[in-house]
Amino acid sequence: MDAFYASVEQRDDAQLRGKPVIVAWQGKRSVVCAASYEARTFGVHSAMPAIRAERLCPSAIFVAPDFTRYRAVSNSVREIFKRHTDLIEPLSLDEAYLDVTENKVGLPTATLVARTIREQIRKELNLTASAGVAANKLLAKLASDWHKPDGLFVIQPEETDTFLLPLPVGRLPGVGEVTGERLAKLRIQTVADLRKLDLSVLEQHFGRYGLRLHDLARGVDDSEVVPDRPTRSISVEDTFEHDVPLAETEPMIRRLAEKLWLASRKESRTARTVVLKLKTSEFKILTRSQTPGSPPSSCEELTEIALKLRERVDLSPQQRYRLVGICLSNFWGGAGHGPGQPRLFE
Repeated sequence: MDAFYASVEQRDDAQLRGKPVIVAWQGKRSVVCAASYEARTFGVHSAMPAIRAERLCPSAIFVAPDFTRYRAVSNSVREIFKRHTDLIEPLSLDEAYLDVTENKVGLPTATLVARTIREQIRKELNLTASAGVAANKLLAKLASDWHKPDGLFVIQPEETDTFLLPLPVGRLPGVGEVTGERLAKLRIQTVADLRKLDLSVLEQHFGRYGLRLHDLARGVDDSEVVPDRPTRSISVEDTFEHDVPLAETEPMIRRLAEKLWLASRKESRTARTVVLKLKTSEFKILTRSQTPGSPPSSCEELTEIALKLRERVDLSPQQRYRLVGICLSNFWGGAGHGPGQPRLFE
């Protein structure tokens, strides 16, 4: 979906259309959830501190996020997907992979399926979506960003190298700032440069991730579209208005534990591990975890575990913290599911 949260706000409020809209709570510690394309022309983007976004775009209209409404619209988009395939793997409220190797309505090509889905979203929901069509998830993800907003881009199998090789390595999924800097030290700027490196060299510098880089440079991705992927973790976190000492974090921990407990009741499986996350005023992240003999059976028990984890933080009493979070992971139970592996705050 294109600028999803902001687009929903503009759709539902005519006064916001054509104007720079930033979906975020205003405040020194708030971050941008979404920005309309009018705001993006000023350099505003999601995950940017809201205070910086306000400086870049003084005329922006700030709208507090309404995730209940966004989830409802996301569910409507999902219902459109289901007309065409049951193989749907959501990545977030506004993005998903679809396997349309076989589609329910018998359309002859994946490109036509994508075009039909986009038309249905536009007509029924008055929103726009961009689609990438390719032979695997890696290439489809790259293609989906190519003609945004309201775009459709197709990578035919024989066009893979033509599309992929000129790209900056930073466009590859999973290649963030740190990996990009390490590749730059090896004089790797483009995917073509990356492809020239032998697998042994990549493994020497990046360990097991070297194999992934080797495959990415060749457009190789054998991962399947997995519908209803089991939850690995549920997490909640919040940033304090002002940095606080550890002793003053208890009220926030109690509020987050209650919120997390309510969210966990929607799961058919039980989480066995509790994780406490803290971010210092210097942006250092600390985590403490516990897997009790039996999973927490109430909000009170979850809160008690989280508060005890706080006692295991051994920094100076003068240390101050800007953020606290709680996570439930290591899920167990449900039909056909064993214990899950934790992925914290994904």
